[in-house]
Amino acid sequence: MDVNCEVVWREVSNYIDGEVSVDLRAAIDLHAQSCARCASVIAGTRNIVVLYSDERMFLMPREFSPALQRRLDAKIRPERGSAFPWVLSLAGAGVVAATILIFSLPRFTPPSPRAPMSEPALRVPEEMVAVTADGKTFHKPGCTFIHGPWKLLSIEEAMREGYSPCIRCEEGLLHRADDLDENDEHDAEGGD
Repeated sequence: MDVNCEVVWREVSNYIDGEVSVDLRAAIDLHAQSCARCASVIAGTRNIVVLYSDERMFLMPREFSPALQRRLDAKIRPERGSAFPWVLSLAGAGVVAATILIFSLPRFTPPSPRAPMSEPALRVPEEMVAVTADGKTFHKPGCTFIHGPWKLLSIEEAMREGYSPCIRCEEGLLHRADDLDENDEHDAEGGD
C-alpha cells in the first residue's frame, strides 16, 4: 500500500490510538522512516496525547480550587448595586421609542391631493370623461389619478383624439365606449 504525507496527517490520530488496519499501519511506518516531517508529526501528536492523559502533570494546590471558585463566582454574579443604571437605561429606551413614534406618525396621515383640480368632480354626465394636456389617458371624473389641468370630453371625442382609458377607470368606461361604438355602427347601417 502506497501512503503519502496527506494520508499520514489525516490518519495520525487513528494511528496513535491503534485504530487503523495492519496494512495501513505498516505503510505509515514505512513512510515515516523516509519522511522526517511525517515522523515529527507522529511523534509530536503522540507527546501531546501522553501529556494530556497524564493526570499527575496537573496537580493543583489545595487552596487553589476554593480561590478559583470565589473568583469565578465574583465574575459571574457581581455584587448587587443600585437600581440607578437600570432606571437610566429604561428611561433612555423610552426616549428612543417615543422619538421613533413621533417621527413615524406623519406617515400614517392620508396624502393630500396634489392640486385642487384632482379633487373629484361633482355631477358630471356619464358620457363625459376627463382628459389632461400632458398625457393621452382619459379618466372617469373623480379618478384620483388625474393630475394637472383637465377638461371634459365625450368618450367618442376622447377616443377619436387618440386618448385611451385609465387602467383604473377602464372597466366602466369601456362598456360605455363599446355601447357608443355599437350605436354608431347601427346608425351607419341606417337603423333607427
